[in-house]
Amino acid sequence: MSQPPGTDRRAVRHPGAPGARRVQGERSALVVGGGIAGLAAATALAERGVRVTVAESGDRLGGRVAAWPVGEQRTMSRGFHAFFRQYYNLRRLLRRIDVDLSFLVPVDDYPLQRPDGLRDSFTGLVTTPPWSVLQFVARSPAFTAKGLAGVHIPSALELLKVRFPDTYEDYDGESAAAFLDRLRFPAGARDLALEVFARSFFADPREFGAGELVAMFHTYFLGSAEGLLFDVPDDDYDTALWRPLAARLDGLGVDLRLDSPVDSIEVGDGGVAVSIGAHRVEADALVLAAGPRASRELAEGIPGDHLAAWRESVAATFNAPPFVVVRLWLDAPVNASRPAFLGTSGYGPLDNVSVLERFEDGAARWADNRRGSVVELHAYACDASIVDDQAAASSVVDRLEAELHRVYPETVTAGVVAREVLVRDDCTLIGPTGWAGRPGVDTPDPRLVLAGDWLRCGYPVALMERAATTGFLAANRLLGRWGAAGHDIWTVPMRGLLAGRRVRPTSGGAARS
Repeated sequence: MSQPPGTDRRAVRHPGAPGARRVQGERSALVVGGGIAGLAAATALAERGVRVTVAESGDRLGGRVAAWPVGEQRTMSRGFHAFFRQYYNLRRLLRRIDVDLSFLVPVDDYPLQRPDGLRDSFTGLVTTPPWSVLQFVARSPAFTAKGLAGVHIPSALELLKVRFPDTYEDYDGESAAAFLDRLRFPAGARDLALEVFARSFFADPREFGAGELVAMFHTYFLGSAEGLLFDVPDDDYDTALWRPLAARLDGLGVDLRLDSPVDSIEVGDGGVAVSIGAHRVEADALVLAAGPRASRELAEGIPGDHLAAWRESVAATFNAPPFVVVRLWLDAPVNASRPAFLGTSGYGPLDNVSVLERFEDGAARWADNRRGSVVELHAYACDASIVDDQAAASSVVDRLEAELHRVYPETVTAGVVAREVLVRDDCTLIGPTGWAGRPGVDTPDPRLVLAGDWLRCGYPVALMERAATTGFLAANRLLGRWGAAGHDIWTVPMRGLLAGRRVRPTSGGAARS
């Protein structure tokens, strides 16, 4: 049996289907999308002898975790990503380029802060649940005796009674905000320990499904003994992750086609085909691993009456509100005492601050040469107007920088050597309703499978880990058809610590015991 991929002995192995180590004969697959999901699928297929072609619309790999140069030895990305130690399948993908993951460095703490002085920390906590959470609550200033007395105990106990995949459907009809309301946590604790994390899904908690939020609590807090801290790459994503993985895929014979947006997909009796400009590429099967909006557009154009209901389910998905990333290259350093990453609540649109030279080699070189700092600011779940209204977007950027000056006052006098601003609205949103009807990895046609973080997946995974997990699952579906062994999937425990019996939903959609 495979060894657990982390330190938690309760981690669950979901074995891939048995079969040959390699496919028999010539088999080919097209992977549309070169993000985490597509790269996981391409890797899993190529390692079993499948001839793989990856079509990526952009000029580099990584999808929504890409990085690119912006001049003067500076790079830009779509923002900070935390590589939690519970991300077993993403980490197993990255072990293909370094079995020791030496390019990931630990972030010692990620404090959460409010303007009224409330501040929480995750450093120094034991890693075993529920003691980790109890220790956090005991030392957090947000949890007073009076505040804890008001917590709705039955709702809090639901967090320990999860059972996957049932939990996702048990909360259908309830938003994350509604769940937090009935949980009745103290206001400060809700802001710091709960809502900050809900917003990290790029969503307003009122529009975000409670099932996803409860699954997140289980994955990061109450169901895993990997601890509450995380790692980050030691350089920009392209340098640390995707260029080395591209070299690995090239060695496996994968045809990586950048700047190759797919215009249409056909699924016929003889296999599948895509149109890339004037070129037509054919294969035995296809993994659609594009982003949520691109996947909707491509799915809409795939012909076939047998896919009609599936096309409708894909069309019913929708994106999260836009977000803003501002990266500043400053001519003066932030104080050495500042954390590498700070989560914030109550500072206008500012959701977090990263000091990139604390972990990225490229940023560190720039900061050393200029005796300055490279600082990144995030604003999640912004008003939709900022996508098309330059004045609205500029206003958000101005407010983010003003809030940075409140959080780190020494930056007030720092000059801005360079500024990069990114506004995007291409992340998925999993709302309070419709989980059961959401598309999954499988489609009605066995030659077509999906992968991505926007899919329904019965495992307690989210964000980058859901992308990697569904990429492996999509590959496994095709490998199973071709008689080859599937790849193992690993997750945190599938049940909560108190899940001794089935948690039944009430008519309101929330789980009750």
